[in-house]
Amino acid sequence: MKNLDDILNMAKNVQDELTKAQANLDKIEVEGVSGGGMVKVRATAKGRIIAVDIDPSLIQPSEKQMLEDLIAAAFNDARAKADAASSQEMGKMTSGLPLPPGFKLPF
Repeated sequence: MKNLDDILNMAKNVQDELTKAQANLDKIEVEGVSGGGMVKVRATAKGRIIAVDIDPSLIQPSEKQMLEDLIAAAFNDARAKADAASSQEMGKMTSGLPLPPGFKLPF
């Protein structure tokens, strides 16, 4: 059953590559911004938040609601960019696999 052994080896190699790709996602950084750059959020492609930068002019009690909205918008922007970076990175790994159309590996 050489063919079955080949399939099992291929599956192991794919699993190893997925593990490496997942680890690499935590090294890719993206930046989400809002308010014309007044609020910035740095995150990894895996979704871990690294830093939040808020322009000092926004730190006023009367601007609390706007600041909260800008922070949420920057987080959402960073998350969208992290998802895009993750998809791109994982796409590189799966591009050579003969997967059926629409089939996605679990990430």
